[in-house]
Amino acid sequence: MTFKQIQPPGWAPARGYANGIAARGTQIFVGGQIGWNAQQQFETDDFIEQVHQALANVAAVLKEAGAGPEHMVRMTWYVLDRVEYNSRLKELGVAYRDVMGKNFPAMTCVQVAALMEARAKVEIEVTAVVPD
Repeated sequence: MTFKQIQPPGWAPARGYANGIAARGTQIFVGGQIGWNAQQQFETDDFIEQVHQALANVAAVLKEAGAGPEHMVRMTWYVLDRVEYNSRLKELGVAYRDVMGKNFPAMTCVQVAALMEARAKVEIEVTAVVPD
């Protein structure tokens, strides 16, 4: 793999993400994925289940591009409720590892007022790099 985690000296290690990643190769940009299925239908309003589905959607797009979770270098999460996100971190971690394994890219998570789809509770976008 031609990825290098960027960890400034003296910084505490990041947990569940990387502070930075350096990579070389073919870039793949995955547009924001939400917690609906391939037919664009929601099967649940539960936050963790929507996270699982959104991550599965990201993984499906990566696979179609010849990539996998191990190629992720950047991930951005948009959530409606940071309190729910923080209070369900253990469950969220289980859902994340179930789909993405132990691949932790540079990550940003922000709370937003709304998402374009009224039932969506999370939207996740990813940048991946497949090495040359």
